[in-house]
Amino acid sequence: MRRRAGVGAIQKQKLEQEKYKDKGTVIQENQFEQMTKQMEVFRGNLEEFATKYKNEIKKNSQFRRQFQEMCASIGVDPLASGKGFWSVLGIGDFYYELAVQIVEVCMATSYKNGGIIGLDELRDRLIKARGRNIQHQEITVDDLLCAAKKLKIFGNGFCVIPVGRGQYMVQSVPGELSMDQTAVLKLLSSSGSPCISLSSLKVQLNWEETRAVNAISQMVIEGLCWVDSQNDGEFSYWFPAMFNECIMS
Repeated sequence: MRRRAGVGAIQKQKLEQEKYKDKGTVIQENQFEQMTKQMEVFRGNLEEFATKYKNEIKKNSQFRRQFQEMCASIGVDPLASGKGFWSVLGIGDFYYELAVQIVEVCMATSYKNGGIIGLDELRDRLIKARGRNIQHQEITVDDLLCAAKKLKIFGNGFCVIPVGRGQYMVQSVPGELSMDQTAVLKLLSSSGSPCISLSSLKVQLNWEETRAVNAISQMVIEGLCWVDSQNDGEFSYWFPAMFNECIMS
């Protein structure tokens, strides 16, 4: 018969396990320290790179997007950093200025579109407002989406709504769109038409009449669409926010 391990053997085994555990902890700490040093070196190189290409980052939209991706890879947000090196770089100022201009355009057009505007139309209006300078022309959808994130401080009064096929709309009125209202906007974006009837809405979304009526009626009340009663048959509903989106598509 095999003899069971004595108390001394058990204690020896326990001590060995603790040694292995301590050694593992030391290795982990050393690895973490090395990674921290590498990240600091990378951060320093990134700051040097940003200083050298500061003007290029501001002027070239593609260069700016790639720089943002590099920053994100090491957890640096130059837009949120208002002190030290990043504030001197001034990249955040570009997006804050753009965010303010987004608010101005949204407020100026809300009377006719109910507070929802397509991102392409918003970009066109911003380019016109900022002037025809070549530098000012470099405003991309990525820039607008990045700047729009700054508007979250206003709560749900400003938000970006994806409507499919890489298309977005900016909502600038308090309150959230229901899932049915968002479905209507996505349908219009994909169909390429700013106008729809209740019968067409029911067929394309496979909705009951009550559901379609409720969705459209609420959007009419909120000023998101206009009622066209001039047809001999049923009413048509026009969405001014989709005019430019549908023309461009």
